[in-house]
Amino acid sequence: MYCVLGIDGGGTKTVCVVMNTKKEILGRGESGAANYQTIGIDAAFKSIELAIRNAVIEALKTKESLEIQAICLGLAGVSRPKDIEIVKKIVSDLQKSQNLPIIWELGITTQAHNQSNNIIICHDALIALVGGTGDDIGIVVAAGTGAIAFGRNHQGISKRVGGWGYILGDEGSAYQIAIAGMKAAIQADDGRGKLTSLVDIFKNHLQLETIEDLIEFVYRRGLGVKEIATFATLVDSAAVDGDGVANEIIDNAVGELVKATFTVIDAILYHHLPNSSTQPIINEDFEIVTTGSVWKAKSKIREKFIQVINQKYPDIKIISPRFEPAYGACLLALKQYLQK
Repeated sequence: MYCVLGIDGGGTKTVCVVMNTKKEILGRGESGAANYQTIGIDAAFKSIELAIRNAVIEALKTKESLEIQAICLGLAGVSRPKDIEIVKKIVSDLQKSQNLPIIWELGITTQAHNQSNNIIICHDALIALVGGTGDDIGIVVAAGTGAIAFGRNHQGISKRVGGWGYILGDEGSAYQIAIAGMKAAIQADDGRGKLTSLVDIFKNHLQLETIEDLIEFVYRRGLGVKEIATFATLVDSAAVDGDGVANEIIDNAVGELVKATFTVIDAILYHHLPNSSTQPIINEDFEIVTTGSVWKAKSKIREKFIQVINQKYPDIKIISPRFEPAYGACLLALKQYLQK
């Protein structure tokens, strides 16, 4: 049976979906993280291999064999030419793997660009867009541990904003909300910031004797980005309970996500003319898909975001994802296969 593979490789987990030419899902598999820049190339390869194997084994429960005609890998941290070359080598090694009961029909990944006949290598924001909207046209605003906005119009013009990582960017992310919450608690304890319930909230949640013990948690214990990002729920709860400082943090996060989205809209919905005026691209029907844990906040981050966006762009629809990113990767792979 002719099939395609769609792979969503993130910093926490990897998902692989097997799809046939009728867009039916035959199998789905999961494994660990696949961001090679944080876990290494060998570990990333093993995660991708295991996710594929788990998906294929499920698909083979009802099929005798699978011929993979195309593959799309949407991976976190993949954007530079060097990244593409590394992932090409991973795909080449996957085709040689004895652990995958697959008949490969992909060809050799030796071309200089990111598409080689029936192989697509892209960043995870693109597959989140395609999975979220069911098309490669529109905007995705992903806000989880990190944050990124990405959009593409009918003319093929695309724009990416954010996704610079927790040190250089990720404004509006759970990590940045958590960091802002801890900073507010420390500043309140110092007496140089506004009084906030976040002091007691962090002390109680982490069982600290004093807020100064945050130093041990953050520096000495070396909490990772994902662990720190979970503290965003503490800020969210404080905001719901009416804490003014927590609500300021939440509103700032909304503002950053709105700013990123407006930047993408401006880049892909408007032509910039020499006299600095703008002219809208005609008849663009756009959807914005929101994805990630931040949008599930009880402090109504998503509702506030929608209100601001629709004040300026009332015709743009803001939706929740229709499908998962790995499904979007399959759609891209299938499109590539059908266009061969």
